Amino acid sequence: MDLLDRLDAVIVRPIGRGSLEEIVFRMDMLYKLQRLGLYVLNPPEAIEHCVDKYDILAILEENGIPVPRTAATERVDRALEAFDELGGDIVVKPIFGSRGMGATRVNDREVALTIFKAITFHHGVIYIQEFLPHGVSDIRVFVLGNRAIAAMRRVADSWKTNYSQGARPEPLKLNRKLEEMAVKSAGIVGCKMAGVDIIETSKGSFVVEVNSQPGWKGLQTVTKANIADEIVDYVLTELKK
Repeated sequence: MDLLDRLDAVIVRPIGRGSLEEIVFRMDMLYKLQRLGLYVLNPPEAIEHCVDKYDILAILEENGIPVPRTAATERVDRALEAFDELGGDIVVKPIFGSRGMGATRVNDREVALTIFKAITFHHGVIYIQEFLPHGVSDIRVFVLGNRAIAAMRRVADSWKTNYSQGARPEPLKLNRKLEEMAVKSAGIVGCKMAGVDIIETSKGSFVVEVNSQPGWKGLQTVTKANIADEIVDYVLTELKK
C-alpha cells in the first residue's frame, strides 16, 4: 500500500521476458494497481490485446481496419491449405514476439511443411500472413491519446524494417488518412500510447501491428517533438480529469 501513497501513475515499459506464470503474475499486478486507483499507461487489457498478434489483428479487421490476410491453426494440414490460399508466399510469425524476431518469409511449400511440423512439435500455434510487397520500408506512428504525435519511415535492406534490426529512421509527415488509421487502430483496444506499424503496398495501406509498449529511440532522432515530455504531459493531464 505504500506504493499507492507515493505514486499516482505507472508508465509500463516492456514487461520483460519470462515464463507464462511470471508474465501472468505481472499482468495480475497491473490489474490490481488499476483497481486500487493507480493510473496505468497502458491499461493492462490493452497490453494483453496488443501482445497477442492474432487477437489484435482480428479485432482490427472486425472494426474495418485493413490488415494482411492472416491464418492461425494448430493443424499442419490446415496451415498448408492456408499457405496455398495466401498465394504461396507468406510470413510465419510467433503469436507472441516483438522486434521482428522469429518472423520468417516462406515461399516454398516443402520448407513451409517443415516449419509447420516443427512449430506443432513444440506445441506452438502456426500463425501466418500473406506477404505483401512493400519495398524495404514501413511507417511507425507514435499515438498518444487521440492524436499522432510523431511518425517516421523505417528503411532497411530487406522486407524486415524493425529499427532494432538495423533499419534507419527517416522523418515523415503523415497524411490525414494514415494518421486517422493509426489513431483508430490504437483506440479500438483502448491503447492510450501505441506504436502503430503500417505498410504501403500496391493494394493500399495495411496495419500490421499495434505495439502497446513502443520504444522511441530511433523516432526521437527524426522528430522535433520531445516524446518523453509528451508522455509525461499526457499522464499529468489525465490525472487532472
